[in-house]
Amino acid sequence: MVGNNGVTIREVAAHAGVSIATVSRVMRGTARVAPETRQRVLGAVDDLRFTPSVLGRSLAEGRHAANGIVFPDLVGPYYAEVLLGYEESAGELGQSVLILSTHGRAAAPELVLDLAGRVDGLVVLGRTVGDDVVAEVVARGTPVVLLGRQGMKTVDSVQAENKLSAQRLTNHLLEHGCRRLAFLGDAARSPDTLERWSGVRDALEEWGLPAADLIPAGFNEAEGSRAATDLVQDGLPDAIVCANDELALGLIAGLDVMGVRVPADVVVTGWDDVMAARYCGLTTVRQPMRELGAHAARALDRRIRGEGGQARRVVLPTQLVVRNSCGFHPPETTTGAGSTQQSTQQSIRQSIRQSIRQSIPQSIRHEESP
Repeated sequence: MVGNNGVTIREVAAHAGVSIATVSRVMRGTARVAPETRQRVLGAVDDLRFTPSVLGRSLAEGRHAANGIVFPDLVGPYYAEVLLGYEESAGELGQSVLILSTHGRAAAPELVLDLAGRVDGLVVLGRTVGDDVVAEVVARGTPVVLLGRQGMKTVDSVQAENKLSAQRLTNHLLEHGCRRLAFLGDAARSPDTLERWSGVRDALEEWGLPAADLIPAGFNEAEGSRAATDLVQDGLPDAIVCANDELALGLIAGLDVMGVRVPADVVVTGWDDVMAARYCGLTTVRQPMRELGAHAARALDRRIRGEGGQARRVVLPTQLVVRNSCGFHPPETTTGAGSTQQSTQQSIRQSIRQSIRQSIPQSIRHEESP
């Protein structure tokens, strides 16, 4: 084993007058060593300024010094925040991170199995691969943590709470007079989205109201903009609950281009509480995105270090954040810089509006003629 300064474990052993195996046992703390011998080894380590490299230590222990995380995609603030939290915690634990984004590819199972063979542990976000692939990774001896997805019997999981917050959000809309709701998002692709849809459905059922229209859509602004056209043509509901903030922001921008006002003509809500949502006055549900990634990294590290026990399920709390997209309310917070915030909000709206306008055919634009 070679240290970071070029000194080898053999030189440390010679300096201390012990075997290489004894030096290794002292450095790892894995076996009993006589106190006098331990002191000689530690003295030699100090004299030679020997620091084992992470790579060398990992090779000696049969590890990779890296873990992996699998995303369905890497576009958007949600994935970025989760990854930041994960990478920061993994780094603090001495692990580098390998990232795989599946992008819905048919070869995703093979890619995940290949990555699992090159890391000490694996985090799988959402339904990027099926339970059968996860079970195969576990059977091969690689620790797994599921993120944003309910765990299997033998696999740890980390999630944000979805269903109860969706019920609270729906109740808030109903208390403000909304009766016909639509849900925008693909519940079949995302376990989190399915739970949010279930919360909306259950709240409406408790009020004795018809189920919300479920409108499948991807999870980005362009999908929200495209959905605006169909919603206007089919007749707007009272409120549209979006599976995430990106969908909601794209929807609002698309509706604005078509002359539909939020919240005067229709209520729109999101989920996540990304930065743009705060400037645009979007009612949403705040979830701890970075904390999700950090919890997953720590849970995986425990399994990599051999901590046993039954599979654990961690559910982090979420929070309903009421702003003006569901009707006018007092400001969520007072920043003391209202004019600056208003100017920033207008700038963001104009930028989004311009980009969405360019993607909508002229034939369906409802705007003034030049």
